[in-house]
Amino acid sequence: MSKLSNRINNLSESQTLAMAKKSRELQAQGKDIISLSIGEPDFNTPDFIKDAAKRAIDNNITRYTPVAGIAELRKAISEKFKRDNNLNYTAEQIIVSTGAKQSIANVILSMVNPGEEVIVPIPYWVSYIETIKLAEGVPVTIPTSVESNFKITPEQLKKAITSKTKMIVFSTPCNPSGSVYNREELKALAEVIITYPDLYVISDEIYEYINFIDKHESIAQFDFIYDRVITVNGVSKGFAMTGWRIGYIGAPLLIAQACDKMQGQFTSGACSIAQMASLEAVSANPSVTFGMRDAFKHRRDVVLNLLNQIPGLKTNTPDGAFYIFFDISSYFEKSYNNYHIKNSNDLSLFLLEEGNIALVSGDAFGDDNCIRFSYAAAEEKLIEAVKRIKEALSKLN
Repeated sequence: MSKLSNRINNLSESQTLAMAKKSRELQAQGKDIISLSIGEPDFNTPDFIKDAAKRAIDNNITRYTPVAGIAELRKAISEKFKRDNNLNYTAEQIIVSTGAKQSIANVILSMVNPGEEVIVPIPYWVSYIETIKLAEGVPVTIPTSVESNFKITPEQLKKAITSKTKMIVFSTPCNPSGSVYNREELKALAEVIITYPDLYVISDEIYEYINFIDKHESIAQFDFIYDRVITVNGVSKGFAMTGWRIGYIGAPLLIAQACDKMQGQFTSGACSIAQMASLEAVSANPSVTFGMRDAFKHRRDVVLNLLNQIPGLKTNTPDGAFYIFFDISSYFEKSYNNYHIKNSNDLSLFLLEEGNIALVSGDAFGDDNCIRFSYAAAEEKLIEAVKRIKEALSKLN
């Protein structure tokens, strides 16, 4: 008899975290590794947010918090949804968690029964599939490509829906592709979803403030589908607060209450100090994030220009987040010394070992033709990274 449960044995390790771990191990051995594998802003948390955390400590706001979140923060998030997204979620419809990852897990575990299907567009964030499996649901994926800007069409969505479909999970701006759905595209998808009375949507909008085109659009803005959408967000990406671990949802009241119940048995309320810092963040004018957004856009343009000079790579122009998900399939079946490249994982390991550059293979996100490049790093490091990629790839033939 196995000492471990089938549940954990069937769960895959996060490949983004695994690559980051391997990079740290190589760096500890003295190797000059440029790690662009993890999705984390390289900026510091703004001072006005850190000051709020210090005040919370000085004011002894250090005790257990309500499971659903501190009342002032839930009210501020409600106001933020109205201010930024024109979404009317009451404070009772807000649940604060230890990151958007827990928020998503709460929803899936609260709603998906064994055997029910959850549609996930490819490429997807690594944890979607594993959380669905944890709930004993069945992931149903929809393929996209660099040519389609990594977006699904209403026709593809309709074709994927069956009598067992419970929900669709997607992100905009997207991790790993950086793709951003505009208002018309979201409305077209919503018009398909609404024709199925038991179909719900998890809209992961954690990269909302890192958007290089028009204003961010939420699928819940359409009144006819509002009651079927769970909107997920948080402070980690837009405010450079990854380590603070605060995410949240706005959801139909019944689903919010279910997530409150689920969270109450797992972690209870999130850290009191982090919540007070997050209160300062969500209450601020979003313009405080524009400097980081503009820096990311500049870096994107620099990296894209350099990547497009490498033979065989196919790129699109991502409109948000801080990733480029480029197609490297033209290098499959090429070799160098003991390396023979058959897939994206082979190529990412080749780049790590031969080029000292850590990226994440596309198979982690459901698309084995691609590799994810995070440009959340200093410009000179990004330029050097692309140089290393170019030099390493030139050895393959």
